[in-house]
Amino acid sequence: MQRTDTLGRPPQHRVARSNRRRLLTAARQKLRDNPDASLDSIALAAGVTRRTLYGHFSSRQALIAELTQEAGQALHEAFAAARIPGADPLEAMARMVLAAWAVGDQYRTLISLGRRAPGKQEAIRAALEPARDEAVAALRRGQYEGVFASHVPSPVLAQALEALMLALAEENTGSTWTDPTGEAAATVFLVAAGVPPQTAALQVRAILHESKER
Repeated sequence: MQRTDTLGRPPQHRVARSNRRRLLTAARQKLRDNPDASLDSIALAAGVTRRTLYGHFSSRQALIAELTQEAGQALHEAFAAARIPGADPLEAMARMVLAAWAVGDQYRTLISLGRRAPGKQEAIRAALEPARDEAVAALRRGQYEGVFASHVPSPVLAQALEALMLALAEENTGSTWTDPTGEAAATVFLVAAGVPPQTAALQVRAILHESKER
């Protein structure tokens, strides 16, 4: 049974948690599209007052720091859940791409802020570092085994593929194109990394099929 106070209202801490979740959701959406979005516009999108926003976040920097930590954690958890011991480089990379796609909203916001918001790059780079290191390691191993293209060093290839993922994620809006499972995005990613199209498609479909059967 839902608890209320003597006037029939939900407890204050529950309202506060709800407001905080709404603020973070609105901030992700607004800052993803425009890193210079004002706090007023974020509060308005969340349906709360500016005073309520400041009750949760003392400054714009505090709000972005929270988003950065949240997004970095979401990506880290997604990668950890997708990791399979003994997976070959192709499977490991496909699983990472699909995992990143699953937390696309946080991922898009984090990358967008890191590229366009002044003064935030260091914190965001640190939040992304573990995921980037894992991707580079998988690419390097795949290049050594002849799975991925070796025309450029693995860190350079990782940066190029990250840019591709961001471009695809930004287009995944439903108005012009949508890829809810990440099948198309992951396949394109692997092809761009040097994997034959049919091989890439089969690998991605196998992982998605496995996920459906769990």
